[in-house]
Amino acid sequence: MAALNCIDLSNSDIQKSVSLLRQACLDSGFFYVVNHGISPEFMDEVFSQSKRFFSLPLDEKMKLLRNEKNRGYTPLLDQHLDPVNQIHGDYKEGYYIGVEIPEDDPQAKKPFRGPNLWPTADILPGWRETMERYHREALEVARAVARIIALALDLDRNFFDQSEMLGDPIATLRLLHYEGKISEPESGIYGAGAHSDFGLLTLLATDDVTGLQICKDKHVEPQIWEYVSPVKGAFIVNLGDLLERWSNCSFRSTLHRVLVGGQDRYSVPTRHMWSLLDAEI
Repeated sequence: MAALNCIDLSNSDIQKSVSLLRQACLDSGFFYVVNHGISPEFMDEVFSQSKRFFSLPLDEKMKLLRNEKNRGYTPLLDQHLDPVNQIHGDYKEGYYIGVEIPEDDPQAKKPFRGPNLWPTADILPGWRETMERYHREALEVARAVARIIALALDLDRNFFDQSEMLGDPIATLRLLHYEGKISEPESGIYGAGAHSDFGLLTLLATDDVTGLQICKDKHVEPQIWEYVSPVKGAFIVNLGDLLERWSNCSFRSTLHRVLVGGQDRYSVPTRHMWSLLDAEI
């Protein structure tokens, strides 16, 4: 198991949080965040609603197939994160939700911006409301973490809040369901293939099923993979490629993957890229 630092957002000793976060970012780019303000009861509701969606018949889910705005359902094997080592796509299904922007808004003409796809209320009552609330609350947690990251980079605390710097975020919530097929790395079968995230940072909420692995040094052969333990009520946070480059490669965007051991696994990553990437993605 990987030993990760834990950042307590309720801690009044900001210098301690900055020191722990800086150490984590230099070491692996992975850390836990606790006391983030999202209640355990609401997190349970998010996972319950996620399971309700994935329990729908496939033909119902396929009616919400992901569109050109990167909203909607992605079926099993749709994503192929590590084509060099995978014989098939990832053994997971997902659902993308972004910032809700009306179709007649000029912003909706930009990549990855526009209205979301939603299951109808008669099929999944309360589903949209739960996910929209979670999207808003997770974004506030990401902003709080970004302020500590700014301090760890010796920048102004509100550096990442500046409208001229980052503007409105491209924040994508993704519900994930890993089916129980056992991963076999030696045979090229993975829950999710090895990859690094390309945005600024990712907040990961997960159930209690272990599966996430990280490789702190991708250049070492053979690669050493360590499991990251789920911690009830905590987010697992990792940095993306964008922040690694912005930090002159001093902060780490680390290779990670998911192995499944026969149990269904549910997780909810929220990736934050921000609008500065509009011209590049």
